[in-house]
Amino acid sequence: MAAPRTTKVRLRPSKGRRASSSRWLERHINDRFVQGARAAGFRSRAAYKLLEIDTRFQILRPGRRVIDLGSAPGGWAQVVAGRGCRVVGIDLQAIEPIEGASLLQGDIFDPAAIAHLLEVAGGPAELLLSDLAAAAIGQRAVDRLRADALAEAVLDLLPELLRPGGDLVLKLLRGAEAGIVADARRQFARVRLIRPDASRTGSSEIYLVGSRYRPAAP
Repeated sequence: MAAPRTTKVRLRPSKGRRASSSRWLERHINDRFVQGARAAGFRSRAAYKLLEIDTRFQILRPGRRVIDLGSAPGGWAQVVAGRGCRVVGIDLQAIEPIEGASLLQGDIFDPAAIAHLLEVAGGPAELLLSDLAAAAIGQRAVDRLRADALAEAVLDLLPELLRPGGDLVLKLLRGAEAGIVADARRQFARVRLIRPDASRTGSSEIYLVGSRYRPAAP
């Protein structure tokens, strides 16, 4: 899908809104991916990130069993279901229904939630998506450490959630990715990094794409 075009909008000054908030809101409204998502019926601009990743790596093949971690508000699940995959999404937040997707509310690091997720999915995924993001506090070093710990926790779930030969898409923050990439390379036949065009200007997010999972021998 081609990147959407922008229709420029300017906000009028508001007494109840800070100048910095007004600038952020104006950038958000004028963001071509926000506008495109609204026009296309996607729940978030993040849909375009996954579309670009799929264009590069052809991960969304019809019939694949897909597990989507951090699924709310559902932009990725919409894309996955639209490509004919069987998708189960999970998030701490409740997610409004999406045709063709099974959506669960729960903590993916809770063993009971994992068991329920696998039951609904029918077993480990052929493609595991993680757009999980750690809560940011605005201190770059701390935020990167949190992102690193979260990504490591997702990798620790691979033996349960991803079948051998499966693929992974995992959100990272640049500057905290070296150890994660090294770990992933021990578990996948090929590992590549991509920063989608739909990532916000100034964001340090990147995505790791691991192909052909090779779990360690027990």
